[in-house]
Amino acid sequence: MRVTAIDEADVLVVGAGPCGITLANLLGSYGTCTVVLEADTDVVPYPRAVGIDDESLRTYQAVGLVERLLADIVQNTPIRYHTSWGKCFAHVKPSVQPFGWPRRNNFLQPLFEQVLRTGAGRFANVDVRYGTRLLALTQDASGVTAQVQHGDAAVETVHARYLVGADGGRSTVRRLTGVELVGETAPEKWLVVDVEDDQLDAPYSAVYCHPRSPVLMVPLPYRHRRFEFKLEPDDPEDAATDPDHVRTLLRTRYRTTPLPRVVSARVYLHHSRIARTFQVGRVFLAGDAAHLQPPFFGQGMNSGIRDATNLAWKLAAVTSGRAGTGLLPSYDQERRAHATEMVSFATRIGRMYRPRNLVTERARDLAFTGLQLLPGGKEYILQMKYKPMPRYDEGIVLDAAAGGVHSPVGRMFTQPVVEAGGRRAKLDEVIGGWFAVLGLHLDPREFLSPQAQAWWRSLGARFVRIDAPRSGPGPAGPVAPMASAGQDDPVTVVEDVDGAFRDWLLASPDREVIVLRPDRYVAAVCDRSGLDAVTARLRSLLEMEEPARAAGGC
Repeated sequence: MRVTAIDEADVLVVGAGPCGITLANLLGSYGTCTVVLEADTDVVPYPRAVGIDDESLRTYQAVGLVERLLADIVQNTPIRYHTSWGKCFAHVKPSVQPFGWPRRNNFLQPLFEQVLRTGAGRFANVDVRYGTRLLALTQDASGVTAQVQHGDAAVETVHARYLVGADGGRSTVRRLTGVELVGETAPEKWLVVDVEDDQLDAPYSAVYCHPRSPVLMVPLPYRHRRFEFKLEPDDPEDAATDPDHVRTLLRTRYRTTPLPRVVSARVYLHHSRIARTFQVGRVFLAGDAAHLQPPFFGQGMNSGIRDATNLAWKLAAVTSGRAGTGLLPSYDQERRAHATEMVSFATRIGRMYRPRNLVTERARDLAFTGLQLLPGGKEYILQMKYKPMPRYDEGIVLDAAAGGVHSPVGRMFTQPVVEAGGRRAKLDEVIGGWFAVLGLHLDPREFLSPQAQAWWRSLGARFVRIDAPRSGPGPAGPVAPMASAGQDDPVTVVEDVDGAFRDWLLASPDREVIVLRPDRYVAAVCDRSGLDAVTARLRSLLEMEEPARAAGGC
């Protein structure tokens, strides 16, 4: 649905790359009045990011686009790591799906972005302006005023309560707010080659480690493939991208297989940098505007999607008047530390790809061989358990550190299959996309005061009772339908058909109530007697400062 131009918005998003357009879809689904500016008129015609993980797919599930995106995605792609002498020393093929989706998936970014742009067009409260640049911004107590220009037209003004810079590594928003991007840029150059009509029989990603000339290879949908070749320091860019030189490099991988058609060949430097802050007053940075990492672990775009998922619900809660403005600094608290960890991890992975010499490469090979001989070592590699997962110790979480390293608080909650009204579905599809209070084998409402219940309802939270499988009346008895927010009975009843919550209770009997945030991170856990106290503490976090006045909408 196309809307007329909006000059007054709740949120102004600068940049409609993967991070910005994901944020737009999330804000659209929350009903937040949003304007998006994008300098380009069309998507970039060649791939940049090529991998999407299960956390990101869960976000697209939330906005109703995951099935459409999966239609163009190669799912469950394994990755093999090879020594310079040809031995495969590590094979990664995760089969578990803790968040409901495959962990490693490859895609074509132009197709991916087009789906997201079309998705944003569904919302009457989202106005995406392609071919429009941000020229200047100022902010005061009422919001952010932006000077924008569409093509060569006259400069216009857009006023928003908040602005998000998702405008890439050369971010105009970051420059205008004076935020420094700290870190380093590796001196090595890499040649990135994208091909089509690929006939190579290699349905896996591969890393060919080498002290001087490592190579990365990624299979993509529709007979496309990505190669990355490390260049020598003195290789000029024009020679590196020369078609004859590119074909020579490709022949080392294709051998007797016909060469594919080269779509693009570009030279890149790899950056390991992070913004000193993700928030300046009413302005936020997200995605590449906030952090840059080497592509060796395929998490650059996914980190940006985590930013959007974290920030969107907080902006929606504040602009709708359901939370106070003191909620917003938790974005920087929660996301900057993990983004920094991912930048560091990707940088270390890159060093593994190019060992200093044959001695260090042999040592790495022996280390991986030894690890896989240890109990659980092979599973650790195979299931990609080495991936640094977000865990928020500060922000909108309660007692995250008190439960020790295995505490679920501050972590993304699993997404098991449950049953409601005789229908099996992933958990998120049943409990909705906002706050949820889950009672395991109990109705959480029964352990809340009327005042606490009223507050949860004013927040828009859903109460959920998780029953043991087949614990109700027999087949001849009545089947309780799944309740929805609009029914008189505001509790959603689901059955734990796969036993995920059974195992949770067996491991932690005192964690019988789980509070989930809209981004599906665990805000708190408690026993039934502690729910009122947990409610009061969460309310104090969400209502820091006076709640913002609800905007009139688009």
